[in-house]
Amino acid sequence: MNNFLDNPAWGALISGNKDLAYGNDKVKYFNTQVSPFAAMEENTAANFQTLYELTDHTSPLLIVAANELHIPRPWAQIRFIKGVQMVYNGPAVPQRSDDQLVPLTEKDVPQMLDLTRLTNPGPFAPRTIEFGHYEGIFNGEKLVAMAGQRLHPFQYAEISAVCTHPEHTGNGYARQLLLSQLGRIQAASNIPFLHVRHDNDRAIGVYESLGFVKRTSVYFYVIKKME
Repeated sequence: MNNFLDNPAWGALISGNKDLAYGNDKVKYFNTQVSPFAAMEENTAANFQTLYELTDHTSPLLIVAANELHIPRPWAQIRFIKGVQMVYNGPAVPQRSDDQLVPLTEKDVPQMLDLTRLTNPGPFAPRTIEFGHYEGIFNGEKLVAMAGQRLHPFQYAEISAVCTHPEHTGNGYARQLLLSQLGRIQAASNIPFLHVRHDNDRAIGVYESLGFVKRTSVYFYVIKKME
């Protein structure tokens, strides 16, 4: 497996998501209204310092790594999350037409923000939709489930923001949305992958039933400039 997935945010910022990237040849990051992800070619103290100097805000940033890190000053670590990186290793999934799945657009962002605040699938900001390919399921006018794509490191595409309103679980919505994303990613000749909390056994079970396999542990660090 290519090591682009060992540093997926960096791979995305220099390839598939480079149009949304800021920074230099060693350190890059997204606008915080798109995503809190920042990444370095190598997670060194020098590059952490460069990141500190390049960013002109005090909003939290998110670092993902395949190995545990020491977060150096002048950064403060404010949260640590252990996750699992999973890669799709199942059969080919044909692109499908599903009238229940609705492409999401700018007008849907307020409902997308409400749903992600309620379900907490991971960071979601007002411009996260710019990563693309978000689809949702509505109950009347209300958005009750959604999924999309986020990091695109080279030939890989990350499925992200998979969430269902608690009042609408058990209807197979997550599976519908995942199958749609799998078909779309494979049609673009890319390899699907995703991240999930290490203790989210229910979600891991759903992903494994579809053909995802665990690749590695990953570690998420929410960091903030020290006051």
